[in-house]
Amino acid sequence: MAQIFPAYANTVARAAILGAAALGCLGLGLLIALPATSHVTRQDIIVEQPVQFSHEHHVGGLGIDCRYCHTSVEQSRFAGIPPTHTCMTCHSQLWTNAEILAPVRRSLAEGVPLRWQRVHVLPDYVYFDHSVHVTNGVGCSSCHGAINRMPQVRQVAPLTMGWCLSCHRDPAPNLRPESEIFNMDWKPPSDQAERGPKLLEHYGIRSAHLTDCSRCHR
Repeated sequence: MAQIFPAYANTVARAAILGAAALGCLGLGLLIALPATSHVTRQDIIVEQPVQFSHEHHVGGLGIDCRYCHTSVEQSRFAGIPPTHTCMTCHSQLWTNAEILAPVRRSLAEGVPLRWQRVHVLPDYVYFDHSVHVTNGVGCSSCHGAINRMPQVRQVAPLTMGWCLSCHRDPAPNLRPESEIFNMDWKPPSDQAERGPKLLEHYGIRSAHLTDCSRCHR
């Protein structure tokens, strides 16, 4: 009987099967790894703003409290973006002719708000409330990092579902007293294991239902 396929056909077939399996594994690996990349999480990506506002200078250097600009952080879901007249409270007297502040002066003169670009972006299906966190022992730096050392704000935490759940499952290690909420240099003390449960009780946090779907998806 004449041989239909050449002798190397089996080798080619095996190589094709192995190659397809390898490509499948590679594709699956990419799908698993992609959500953790900065392309998806937006970590450490600098967002272009209408004015290069330095938190390092204003917060770290001058000691301006977060609430001076983000006025609604303790009462609202949203921390709030400062209107132009907040900037001009100081800059009507200081650096009045600085070129970098030209957009601020123009905004005030024309009555058109500056279009600040959001740095920390959550999906539309995620409900997040700033006030609930900052009035219950979660400090700004726990999520936003050392803002007082950032010339330009960037997202330092992944803000993924897993990252949020890790705190919701066990919030005690991240809780701090009221006096430290806006302290950007706060670090958990050596006895946080003892302080954490007491702070849970102090704030009346019932952690049993913090991982319920309805907490974040409404």
